[in-house]
Amino acid sequence: MKNSYYNIGGIFFGLMFTVVSITIKAQTRTISGTVTSSGKPLPGVIISQEGNDQVTRTGNNGTYTLQVSAENAILLFRHPDYTEGKFRLTNQTVVNISLEQKVKGIEEVILNAGYYKVKDKERTGSIAKVSAKDIENQPVTNVLSTVQGRMAGVNITQNSGVPGGGYSIQIRGRNSLRTYANSEIDGSQPLYIVDGVPVGNGMTATYGANILSDANLNPLSNISPNDIESIEVLKDADATAIYGSRGANGVVLVTTKRAKKGSLGLSVNTSYALSNSLSHLTMMNTEQYLGMRRQAYANDGITVYPATAYDINGTWDQNRYTDWFRTLLGNTSVTSNVQLSLSGGGERTSFLVSYGHNEQTTVFAKDFRYKTNTLLGNLSHRSADNRLNFTMSTLFSKLEHNVISLDNTGSALFLAPNAPALYDSQGNINWQNNTFDNPLAAYNSTYSNNNVQFMNNFTADYELLKNVQVRLNGGISYQTFDELSLQPSTIYNPSLGIGPANSRALQSNKSRMSYTLEPQLNWSFKKGSHQVDVLAGGTYQSDLNTQGAIQGYGFTSNAFIENIAAATTKLISDQTKTEYKYTAVFGRLNYQFDHRYIINITGRRDGSSRFGTNRKFANFGAVGAAWLFSNESFMKELSWLSFGKLRGSYGSSGTDNIGNYQYNDTFITSTLGYNNVTGLVPSKLFNPNFSWEKTVKLEAALEMGFFKDRFHVTASHYRNRSSNQLVGYQLPSVTGFTSVLANLDATIQNTGWEFEIAGRPFTGAFKWETSANLSIPKNKLLSFPGLEGSTYANSYAIGQSVNIIKLYHLEGINPQNGQYIFSDYNGDGRISSPDDRQIIKNIGVEFFGGWSNNFSYKNWSLSLLVQFVKQQSRNFNYQMSSPGLMRNLPVEALNVWSPDNPNGLYMPYHATASPLHSLFQMSDATVSDGSFIRLKNIQLSYRIPLQGKLIREAKIYFQGQNLYTWTKYFGLDPEFSSLGFLPPLKTYSFGMQINF
Repeated sequence: MKNSYYNIGGIFFGLMFTVVSITIKAQTRTISGTVTSSGKPLPGVIISQEGNDQVTRTGNNGTYTLQVSAENAILLFRHPDYTEGKFRLTNQTVVNISLEQKVKGIEEVILNAGYYKVKDKERTGSIAKVSAKDIENQPVTNVLSTVQGRMAGVNITQNSGVPGGGYSIQIRGRNSLRTYANSEIDGSQPLYIVDGVPVGNGMTATYGANILSDANLNPLSNISPNDIESIEVLKDADATAIYGSRGANGVVLVTTKRAKKGSLGLSVNTSYALSNSLSHLTMMNTEQYLGMRRQAYANDGITVYPATAYDINGTWDQNRYTDWFRTLLGNTSVTSNVQLSLSGGGERTSFLVSYGHNEQTTVFAKDFRYKTNTLLGNLSHRSADNRLNFTMSTLFSKLEHNVISLDNTGSALFLAPNAPALYDSQGNINWQNNTFDNPLAAYNSTYSNNNVQFMNNFTADYELLKNVQVRLNGGISYQTFDELSLQPSTIYNPSLGIGPANSRALQSNKSRMSYTLEPQLNWSFKKGSHQVDVLAGGTYQSDLNTQGAIQGYGFTSNAFIENIAAATTKLISDQTKTEYKYTAVFGRLNYQFDHRYIINITGRRDGSSRFGTNRKFANFGAVGAAWLFSNESFMKELSWLSFGKLRGSYGSSGTDNIGNYQYNDTFITSTLGYNNVTGLVPSKLFNPNFSWEKTVKLEAALEMGFFKDRFHVTASHYRNRSSNQLVGYQLPSVTGFTSVLANLDATIQNTGWEFEIAGRPFTGAFKWETSANLSIPKNKLLSFPGLEGSTYANSYAIGQSVNIIKLYHLEGINPQNGQYIFSDYNGDGRISSPDDRQIIKNIGVEFFGGWSNNFSYKNWSLSLLVQFVKQQSRNFNYQMSSPGLMRNLPVEALNVWSPDNPNGLYMPYHATASPLHSLFQMSDATVSDGSFIRLKNIQLSYRIPLQGKLIREAKIYFQGQNLYTWTKYFGLDPEFSSLGFLPPLKTYSFGMQINF
């Protein structure tokens, strides 16, 4: 009986459940569709029903499905970068909708300030940012090339057109007297941080100085530009003081691309580029050159040409002409680039894997090559309760470089235009009966390096209590750098009888292992109109550097030259191991009142192993403040003003970028032995007070936005004073040392104005975004005790820029003897240095900037960047050989003095070098206008309309780099005025990007 009641009850509840299910099913239906923007599928859109917890998200192809449970439900479409969409259902089952992209106001722009993130609207410091849209797809191997002209106060110079060459970057001027010319390390280089991990200032090549300018490799060469999400540059005290002893020269923060939520997506990007060398010089043709040579011998009273004057004595064809710059440096460099990226993930875990391969030949007349392989991995995870966030990134790169040992840009320019052909009729290297030093032989001397870098960083955040977060940031960086320079006997004319016994091979290897740990604690508090953020943390960094080199001389055969063990004589350099330890504690207090008044205080106490026993630790700090006057009640009535802020900062930071063990007594092994015993030679003296260079920074700025942030203007003024300069302090010769590294009370001041303007004149179907920046820096040496009595008096002057050079003054040509006349300032009847080098020329930058534009209409988009620099530069006269010798010259050298040309610049030609020419090369005739305007980059792209579900998006694009330069500069290229190195290349690139 009991079981019967159970059966009846079960049947009853079963019937009830069925009725309810049918009712619910009748009210529930499936909605599907596609979300687009400007005709393109839009992934990552969150779709929900108003008043219901059911949520879904669009995939990479913009499609979605959602269960709704009401007759007239309202669908909400949300995306952080697009306006919200609403749709009221009636009887539809398919809903397609298009969302408009937001015009991002300053309120929504988030900046990376290193240890914290800040809204652009609320920042009190000076931070410049360039995002991925301005970086990716450009035909460059170093991201710094894409940043040129885009940031106010950030002056970037490409040091060579050779692939893998270095870059020089100065943030608000030169703060240190140490440069690559007089020190192993440029004291004005910034701190580089990639995903929170310091990466140093790059490796220095031991044997690559003749092909890589300054022998310095920029650390960002190891990162593919397409893997970079953004670059932020910290400039003022408020932004840099939290980096303490390493932030004086600014901080470059690189953020690689991160994993994004969404369905699995594959992106393929491939491009092909052609590059050619640039020259703004016109060299003499054969007729002009031979006329110069004949006149030189005539001026010297020589009527019978010497046997070695092959160019004019009939040995060489005097009707022959070769443009040697185009012949030797006119090859087309070919670059192929492939980038694959795979990403995906759910609500809590997402990932990204990216692989890039780049291969580039050179413009030299041989198949030299530069290869890069990069692998980036990123993983992000958030716990179910949203209290734990974990991110890990890994970057692996391998760079292989094979190139000529000596950049032959200079020799290509100076070669006589009627010199013989490079190859004889049999296709062999032509020595023209031993009268011609064939430049192709130098191509047998090669330089190669292999650069491998591994970087890993992780960040773990945990919400310990409400509004209290603990974080641990850490990273490991490992880098190896191997070099091999080969100089076989085949670089010489075979008639000289020089064999493999005179060949040599030079090899070096370096490695750096670094790890960093940074625990942090963050507390946020809000109550009423008050908001407080407190950050406290510490840093520990340990670097281990190893270095060694070996040289081999003499081989039985050049086939063994790469095996130094086969050398007859081997010279082993010091095998060194250096350590660097760094520790710090830092903090930040940020207070806001009523979204109008902001004060930001940062501080750091640093300790570094690089400094003397009496100066291991130092304190740095800054205070920044901002007034958002647009939030004042009396300003809110101004409809045209959308944003207004006054901000300022004051504080100090330093630099410990000086190398290791500089304060210690150090020794090197002697090349000379005694009784077969190797001795030690002292190399540096002990200085226990050796300490940081220190920079005190002051800034004031005004930021304003107009017409709902459609236009934005920033004007700022700064003053940086750098003291405690580390220079070689002169010592009496009786000490056995010429100098000792010490801190002198020398002070350098950098002041300047920076202006930025950005706008969106059109935001409809036709979009136009434009921005421009202008920087007007000024540099001055305020003090240098004992300057006049030191050798530095030849280079610097109180009250002048540290970028000056002191020169002789060229008055003209003496009509009596046709010789140069220089001003004799000390009146002793002769021209001597330094007393008569009194003319001061500033070869620094007067102002610089850029103008960027982005246009888009339907599936087309066009962007262009114009870079401009106003400066004085060393011109070609500085490295020009004495006119009349067996070396070709620019056509400007035809402007020679004569009674018929009394205003001629150059003295009459001579067949032998004139002693006065060396004075001419150190005169004010070698400095002239080096200003230029350059069409730096242009990109035209077209999005191919696609209907299929497999390919989400496809785009083809054309890129141009360094397309045209307007300049009056007398030299190869105004950006980098060194004659001995290849200038930046002009590049055309075509590519395609496909997203699956």
